[in-house]
Amino acid sequence: MSTATPSTSTYMPKPGEVKADWWVVDATDLVLGRLASRLSIILQGKHKPTYTPHVDTGDFVVILNADKIKVTGRKADVIEYDTYSRYPGGRHLYSYKTMKQLHPERIIQLAVKRMLPKNKLGRHQLGKLKIYRGTEHPHAAQQPKPLKA
Repeated sequence: MSTATPSTSTYMPKPGEVKADWWVVDATDLVLGRLASRLSIILQGKHKPTYTPHVDTGDFVVILNADKIKVTGRKADVIEYDTYSRYPGGRHLYSYKTMKQLHPERIIQLAVKRMLPKNKLGRHQLGKLKIYRGTEHPHAAQQPKPLKA
């Protein structure tokens, strides 16, 4: 008589097995750091029971009104963004206020990028983040669901 023992293996989804959902977030008056931490969890797929560290199980996120994001405290006066063109004298420092006027999308992108893994998988996950200044976006065909951030 044989007794069946329960399986001790854990389910690991393979690449392509996980269906990615689409979410849309209105960033009006949301705090930058809190939004970025929530987005990094969704992009990595840590909110799903099928999360696997070495497989991209995350979802796509569309952010609207990126120019209306806010920061708390004195961060608007203190934060600086550093770029370097790899040419001599090619280093540029931009204040938060200047960056918000020129490229408000990069503020959110950099905040989320710094919370993702620093490898190929993290760069792939960052590609699933779509950021727009206004309320219009070209992803209506994917039928993104509103996300409460």
